[in-house]
Amino acid sequence: MLKTLFLPGSTGSAALWRPVADHAGLDGVFFAWPGLGAEPAQAGINSIDDLTRLVAAEITEPVAIVAQSMGGVIAIQLALQFPALVRSLVLAVTSGGVPVAELGGEDWRGDYFASYPFAARWIAEPVADLSARIPSIRSPTLLLWGDADPVSPIAVGEKLRSLLPSARLRVFAGAGHDLAQSHYQAVAVEITRHLRATS
Repeated sequence: MLKTLFLPGSTGSAALWRPVADHAGLDGVFFAWPGLGAEPAQAGINSIDDLTRLVAAEITEPVAIVAQSMGGVIAIQLALQFPALVRSLVLAVTSGGVPVAELGGEDWRGDYFASYPFAARWIAEPVADLSARIPSIRSPTLLLWGDADPVSPIAVGEKLRSLLPSARLRVFAGAGHDLAQSHYQAVAVEITRHLRATS
C-alpha cells in the first residue's frame, strides 16, 4: 500500500486520524500543525502555504493523502504540485479550495478562537479559490461527508465531486464536522477500501 500522509484540520492535532488508522490497521505519517489548536508555534510557520511546504518535504515517493477540513486544502495544493506522486486522495468535510460560504457553509472562526484563544490568527485568512485548477487533478478521490455539518455542508462535497474527474462521495447520515471521530469505524472501512483499490 502507498505511503499515507494524514493531515488534520485547524485543530492541528496529529491524533485526529489515529482512531481511524488504528481501526483500519493503517500506518503512515501523522502531521500536526504548529501554532494551530493547542499545538505550539514553530518559527517559519505563518500560513497554510508554510504548512503545505512542511508536508511537501515528505513527498519523495508515491503517496496517498488522507485529510480533514483545512487539511484538505493542503491536500489539494499538493495534488496540484505533485501530480505524479499524489496517487490517491481522501478528503473529509473540507472546503478543498472551493468557496464554502457560497455553498451555505457557516463561519467557523468565532467558535474556533473561543475554543483555541491562542491559535495563530493567520488561520482565519481567506483561502485561495482553487476551483479552476481542481479539474486537472487525476488522483482517485474519496470524499467523506456528514449530512449534518454546518461548516462544510454536503453542497461542498457535491461541488468537489463535480470538479474532480475521479471522485466518489460517501455521505454519513447524522454526521457533523467531527466525522473522523464520531464515525471512525465506518470511515476506516471506506478509507481502507479506497486505498486498497487505488494503491
